Amino acid sequence: MPPDDATTEAGNGVQETQFTAIPDDAEPAHTGSISGDTHVSDLTANGHTRIKQNDAGHSNYGTTNGTPNGSSSSNDIVKDAQTPIASPRALSPDLLRGLLMVLQAIDHCSVSQGAWRHGVALESEQDGTIVNRWNDPVAWTARMLTHLCAPGFMFLLGMGIVYFGRSRSKLGWSSWQMVKHFAIRAFVLAAVNETLFTLPFGRGRILILNIILLALAVNYLLAGLLWLAVNASESALSTLLESCYSSSTDDEIQRPLLRDETGYSSAKAVSGWAMRCSWHIHNGILLALAIITIAWNQWLSPHHGHCPLDTSPGYSGPTQPNSTSLGPWFDFWFLSVQYRLVISPFPPLAWLSPAILGLLYGRIILARTWKAYTINASNALFGVFLMLLFVLTRLLHFGNLSEDCLRMPEQLALPERDQYLVSFRSFFYIIKYPPSFSYMAFTMSINFFLLAFFGTLPAKVARRIPTLLTFGQSALFFYILHLMLYFSMSILVKDWFGHELDHIDPMTGKPAIGTEGKPAVMWITWLVGLAILWPLCRWYGRFKSTKGVNSVWRFF
Repeated sequence: MPPDDATTEAGNGVQETQFTAIPDDAEPAHTGSISGDTHVSDLTANGHTRIKQNDAGHSNYGTTNGTPNGSSSSNDIVKDAQTPIASPRALSPDLLRGLLMVLQAIDHCSVSQGAWRHGVALESEQDGTIVNRWNDPVAWTARMLTHLCAPGFMFLLGMGIVYFGRSRSKLGWSSWQMVKHFAIRAFVLAAVNETLFTLPFGRGRILILNIILLALAVNYLLAGLLWLAVNASESALSTLLESCYSSSTDDEIQRPLLRDETGYSSAKAVSGWAMRCSWHIHNGILLALAIITIAWNQWLSPHHGHCPLDTSPGYSGPTQPNSTSLGPWFDFWFLSVQYRLVISPFPPLAWLSPAILGLLYGRIILARTWKAYTINASNALFGVFLMLLFVLTRLLHFGNLSEDCLRMPEQLALPERDQYLVSFRSFFYIIKYPPSFSYMAFTMSINFFLLAFFGTLPAKVARRIPTLLTFGQSALFFYILHLMLYFSMSILVKDWFGHELDHIDPMTGKPAIGTEGKPAVMWITWLVGLAILWPLCRWYGRFKSTKGVNSVWRFF
């Protein structure tokens, strides 16, 4: 996440509609998750940013130096690094990531001061859990909005890896150097998780408290290794296809859809046909993996997402232990678990699917020169497609992990009706722990709509949303700081406005203390926290811009 005053972010993978960057010596890091950082406009040796004007209105994704043949045109202009030009296309993933950070702050602010129960239902959002009481409307709405965060971070993580790999390949990095980078960044995320969560909240009683960062660390490493494997096998397959059809060698080698356009080096020149086939085959493999890695949450569910019908009418909560016969080590990776020494609501492999989808998306964006409206329209259309899939999960009862689990008053009053069609809130009840297919379809649909919306904003309008850009370009720093800030503020808030609640605090085992019933207190605290965080994140962005491309400070 580059600084907002020295470079413009390209981790979005979407370069601009009127100006495209010259990424000769790019330092893109990841658009990714909470830890992403990728540049669209890059500093030259003399400290300026080289920008190529594109009169045709194209977004030159995947081109070298902004032109198909890698050459600089006479339209290249030099802009001071302090006043970079960036388009809303170049800013849209930053804006999305910044918005997700702001929404996530709602969740953590409310949790820190006990403003309301953590869920759309009072009981849980866990697989195979019977629920019979909705949260209040304000809390329900806030929780539905914050559902966008985790899958959005994972998606941007995968997308950022593609841009990182493209940039580092241009700088001459070997595959081993990239593996080393992926491993170090994953270790940093895991270390932050242990320092920020396990030590202060576990208080010596818990060895692992995985809120989200540990899942991000594991999936960052896995997605990075997957990208390297695809990168290597894609070239090998295209060479194999060419050798199998050597009779076509007299065909003119055309501009391919992969290596030369995405900046990856290729050991041998092969025909455009073979390269296109290999590119499409590998995209199909990534799509299949994205589907499999969300479907296995249903397959591995101990009860396959169904609640038994023979429970008492007033019963709420888990219907059976959320574990498999394969043991706790296996369950840790796939199921939301709570053991004596380990609490992990975010099983890493259960959240791998959106990261793989991000890899696929990044590859497609870098495949060729796209017009801005094509990308915006495609994002919107894919959002529509995912929303239709979500509707089908309700109507056809697949991929929900909550079948027969809704026992709200409306379901009890109309037992013959489809449980999802009884009320508005029932229709949008989705399982997050672990994420169901319906959860992923719904949340990623909204995220794609947001990408399309931010992509259509004029550049001047996009840059008038400074808090989102600032937070989006220093996301891990924001994440660490906002947790410390809100939980520190909650001590005073609960002392002044708190009271004993009607449920037990899972961390202390004692009656919870919170501000439930006083929502204004939470919203004011949230806004005050954002006002404090904004200048700090802006300062950190400037500080980070002074560090080298391999500096650990850029991880934040």
